[in-house]
Amino acid sequence: MDKKYDYKQLDVYKESKTLVMMVYRLLEQFPREEQYALCDQLRRAVISVPSNIAEGSGRRSAKEQVHFLEIAYGSLREVDCQLDIACDLGYIPISKLEGIEEQIQKVGAIISGLRNRHLTNSKIENQQSK
Repeated sequence: MDKKYDYKQLDVYKESKTLVMMVYRLLEQFPREEQYALCDQLRRAVISVPSNIAEGSGRRSAKEQVHFLEIAYGSLREVDCQLDIACDLGYIPISKLEGIEEQIQKVGAIISGLRNRHLTNSKIENQQSK
């Protein structure tokens, strides 16, 4: 694989992987009865972020790349929601969320920027093909 197009080199992929590690470490503090409920849902949602970034990076068209970025962004919002609920349930103190919320915002901003760039490129491609 050409390193130039390797998703592992993308900042958004690296930052989303950092988020995965942060959330997984946080889940160790959840009560045992949540290991197969909220914890499992959080694991699936947070791992979906870098996974969809990786999958989308392998797509040729800007439209397809945007589609996977939007899925990643949706999963990111899901993680944010579930952590908010976990905090309300008293599973984690709000102080533990501060760094994770900053990371969620950082990843979200990068995804949004990439999405906008791909949409602009898609419009240019469409205009050139006419």
